[in-house]
Amino acid sequence: MMHPSHIRSFVNRRSHMTKGQQEALDAFLSKWSIPYRPNLLDLTEAFGGPAPTILEIGFGMGETTEQIALARPQDHFLGVEVFNAGVGAMLKRIEASGLTNVRLIQHDAVEVLRDMIAPNTLAGVHIYFPDPWPKKRHHKRRLIQPPLIELLASRMAPGAYIHCATDWEHYAHQMLEVLSGEKTLSNTCEGFSPRPDYRPLTKFENRGLRLGHGVWDLIFKKTA
Repeated sequence: MMHPSHIRSFVNRRSHMTKGQQEALDAFLSKWSIPYRPNLLDLTEAFGGPAPTILEIGFGMGETTEQIALARPQDHFLGVEVFNAGVGAMLKRIEASGLTNVRLIQHDAVEVLRDMIAPNTLAGVHIYFPDPWPKKRHHKRRLIQPPLIELLASRMAPGAYIHCATDWEHYAHQMLEVLSGEKTLSNTCEGFSPRPDYRPLTKFENRGLRLGHGVWDLIFKKTA
């Protein structure tokens, strides 16, 4: 039996798709997505011009991605997601909002980073609310682990930032430990960061805050 050689950015799950998501997937995937290929991606060509490129791993239904891309038209956003429902939902958002600074890759993020993103090219990385795998025996499945952060850091340009957020306190401390352990990254705060203005509160997050749940942000910059 073959085993993957890395922690995948997802676990195969069946996800229900709405009719609208399926229609968007059928109509717009070829317009806004970039097929996975094991060769380096020319980001300027992919977006039709040069601009700082922010990679987002696991954009879910795209609510946050849409709002940030609308607020920062001067930046390019490359979203990586595997689930059809999320990709369909994001494609609907792109079309409805008239976004031109977002491109999608529907593939495992680790392989996209390894094969398609050149070293020292990304201006930023967003990883918001990744699966917390709360059971101890499943912690090894968590996305934020040293091999991924080392790979991500190698793809970030000097001065680029990585911004993670989670509503699971144990995972937040693991993220802090892993990010602090990467020698090319430096924490922008003492410990956790205040939520920056560019990251909007999601409906899910607002509900959690009303119930007294915490949310932890971490922002590190590449120093070398």
